[in-house]
Amino acid sequence: MTNKIYTAESLPEILTAQHISDYLGISRRRVYELFQLKPEYGGIPNFEIGMSKRVVKDDFFTWIDKQKEKKTQAI
Repeated sequence: MTNKIYTAESLPEILTAQHISDYLGISRRRVYELFQLKPEYGGIPNFEIGMSKRVVKDDFFTWIDKQKEKKTQAI
């Protein structure tokens, strides 16, 4: 199975774990692990619809920016 390649502009406004997995090039399992963490500990902010977890696109890109900030502050 091949992963779909997304650009920031082509991602939908509400993301699934699969969208995030494909975009970041990591496993869906790792995405779900990041969903379990609180955002203040590096987790991806998400919300639930029934048993499914979803992420607002803007929140996802804010999370990416925060991860980059943490990395530059650690140097």
